[in-house]
This record gives sequence, C-alpha cells and structure tokens, in this order.
Amino acid sequence: MDKNISALEPKNVWANFYSLTQQPRPSKHEEKVRAFLVDFAKQHNIEAQVDKVGNVIMRKPATPGMENRKGVILQAHMDMVPQKNADKQHDFLNDPIEAYIDGEWVRANGTTLGADNGMGVAAALSVLEADNLKHGPVEVLITTDEETGMTGAFGLEAGLLKGDILLNLDSETEGELYVGCAGGLDATFKLELEAADAKGLSAYKLSLTGLKGGHSGMDIILGRGNANKLMNRLLSRLNKELQARLACLDGGSLRNAIPRESFATIVLPKEKENSLKALVDAFYAETKAELALVEPEYAFDCQACPAVDKALSLEATARLCNFVYGIPNGVIRMSDSMPGLVETSSNMAIVKLEGNEATVSCLLRSSVDSAKYDLAANMQAVTDLCPGAKAEFTGAYPGWKPNMDSPILKEMRELYQKLFGKEAKVMAIHAGLECGLLGGVYKNWDMISFGPTIMHPHSPDEKVNIGSVQKFWKYLVATLENVPMK
Repeated sequence: MDKNISALEPKNVWANFYSLTQQPRPSKHEEKVRAFLVDFAKQHNIEAQVDKVGNVIMRKPATPGMENRKGVILQAHMDMVPQKNADKQHDFLNDPIEAYIDGEWVRANGTTLGADNGMGVAAALSVLEADNLKHGPVEVLITTDEETGMTGAFGLEAGLLKGDILLNLDSETEGELYVGCAGGLDATFKLELEAADAKGLSAYKLSLTGLKGGHSGMDIILGRGNANKLMNRLLSRLNKELQARLACLDGGSLRNAIPRESFATIVLPKEKENSLKALVDAFYAETKAELALVEPEYAFDCQACPAVDKALSLEATARLCNFVYGIPNGVIRMSDSMPGLVETSSNMAIVKLEGNEATVSCLLRSSVDSAKYDLAANMQAVTDLCPGAKAEFTGAYPGWKPNMDSPILKEMRELYQKLFGKEAKVMAIHAGLECGLLGGVYKNWDMISFGPTIMHPHSPDEKVNIGSVQKFWKYLVATLENVPMK
C-alpha cells in the first residue's frame, strides 16, 4: 500500500492535502483543523482571521502588474463527513486519515477520504503559499460545518470580504462548471410509542450491512439501497406475519449520507424461530435480487441475542413501520429545464428507536423552493395521520439560480477549451453547495464552482482521481491569471 501521496503531482497541492488528512476534522469538531489553518497562515506571513462562527479568512495581495484585476475569493469548507466500514477501528476525533495510492486514484483505508472538500482547501492553500503565480487580489474563505448544517455559510457576515468573483472549489467532476445547485431542508420526526413487557420472549438481532451509501445529493439518482427503508420493509413483514415486536433500531448516522447499515433487535416467542429465519432468508433473497446490479455487497444476518425486558407493543411496532413506509425517499422529480438532473429528492438518513421514542431524520433537496416545501407538506400530512408523531422542519437554505451571462463563466469556458481542447460542461448540481447562501449575503458576487473528480463522497468508497487533480490545478492557476479587469 503506497501511502506517499505527497510525491504526486502537483506536489504543492498533494502535500497540503496530506497535511489535512493528518488533522481530525469531522463536522462540528473543526477545532484542530482550524488551528492548523491559522498556523499555516502565520508560517507563510498570510493575513488571516477567524470570524464569529469559526470560518477562516485569509488574504493575499495581487502580484505585481495584476493590481487592476477583480478580486477573487477561493472558497472551500474545512470539515469532512466521518464514515467508516463497520470492521474499521478509527476515531475521527483523534486519528489521521490513512490515505493511499490505488492506481489512478487516492482513497482511504476503510474510511471516508476527506477529498470532499480537502482538495479544495489544499488548492486554496497552494495559491496562498506560491510565489510563482500571477493573480489579482486573492481572499480565501474556508467555511466551517458545511456538511451538517452549512453553519459557516449561514453565519458569514457582510463586509468581511472585498472580492467580486467567488470560485467555489467544492464540485466533484473535472471538466464540469457548476452554475446552480439545489436548496435543502431538514425534516425530523419524533414518535412517542408504547412499550410493553417482553419477558419470556426470545430476542434476535437483525443486521443489514454492505450497502454502498454515498452522497445524498450526488448519488440519490443511482438507485442505491437505503438501509432504513430496507430494514423497515422486513420489520413490517415480521410484525404482520409473526407478530414480532421491535425493541431497538439504529439505522444511518448522517443527514447527508445515504444510510449503508441498519441494526434492529426484535422479540417473539421461541417457537417462531424457524419461521423467523425462513422469512428473513426469503426477504434477503428477494431484495438481493432486486439490488443485484447496484448493491453487490449487500448482506443480511439474523442471530439470537440476549433477552430484553421491554419492547414496543405489537400495535406500536406496526405504527412505526407504517410511518417509515409513508415518508417519501429517493428521487421525487427530475428537472424539466436540465435533462438528467434531479430536481427534488428526499434521503431518509436516520431511523432510531431508543426506549419508546423513535426518531426519523430526512434531508429534503430541491432546486425549486415551492417543490421543496410541498414535499415537506407531504411529510407533514403523513405525520398528522400517525398518532403520537410530531414533525419539525429546520435549517432551510436556498438554491443557487444559474446566471448564464456570468463574465467569469464566459472566461472559464474559453480557458478550458484553450487548455484542454474541448468544451467544459456547464451544469447545475443536486447538492447543497454553499453558493446559494453566500450569494445571498454578497449579492455582487459572480460565482462558479469546479473541482477534481471525486467519486463516492460521504462513504468509505470515496476516492479522488490523480490526473483530474493535475488538470484542476492547471485550470485554477490559468483562471487566476486571466481574471477580468475591474
């Protein structure tokens, strides 16, 4: 396993990325990486400040002869999604990421890599430390907590940044220029359910593992299995056919990651054990066949486990299953204006039962605000039909409306053709880039998003293409050199 990623080209970008892999930086725990960024600025005599919400802002003056160019803000986020395989021992609060070279890719050993958005941060730092580039005034904005709430973008104050052009470095397909993105809304449901005595009943643990998961915006169109929906499908069948009762449920962990695993504990009379195993085997064979092409590693296991004192009543188990069945998940509607782009979706990210309270968490996305709120109304209607259920909708953020007359878009399209002999694709993305929020504060900004090719972000399969990083850096350097005049 070749771990010497700092030797890759461009060396400055990969060296900075390697340094980031050594800084624990899961969302909402960015203290160490923030200190690293401030120390980086001090070491390179770069002006830096930390704003009131924890964003890091750095400034570098124009190189000689470039003072008349428009100011550019390079923007990325410092946090990463902490996901790992079930058999991987890793503490995201303390352990470095074990990145290694795998052919044309860099990936991590059993965890997310953090190329989302470590590659963007690394490129921005490389611009700051370089003494051989041509550029106008440069500001770097490294936001905090993008992955779990866009806290940094929400809290950015007007007036802190002086530039006119925002280059967001958080896109994930080289050769694509993003000029629009979806907005989002968090939906959290609480269900108060009745528990009953479970003494004398046998307990069994159901384990659903091996799904690919992935980014709930980028990968929702791929039709991958949702661990919460699959587990609920089985639980509902067990409840109806064998009168199984649910004692514990733990599926998914992050609002913006398609859930890969789910674990449940059920109780039922010992004499139904053979029927249980037969039904589970039949369910697994059925769903394995359905998902054969998209989820080849999907696995299901049923094992006896220690008895429990309490479990949901038969009726409460059915009510929870019906509720989860009723909440929409996956692609809701495709875009009319941009073929192939998802317009509206929902990701049922987390389903948990602790004691007699269940929590269901979903992330709703849409490039059309009215469609996003209509989807929320759909979910509210399901909630209203379920006794003991309550819904809360929070964290709404806007989408980013494309500006096809953007001057920086025109310049970057021409540059890409000149550098690489082909046209860049102009796209919108079904994910929550920070541009929508940032552009709401700085309405004068001309914005565009681009980056290297990163596959399967938000999952332990995350990997970044080495050749695409070389092109990304070359393109960024050329863009800075050709920024329009004021």
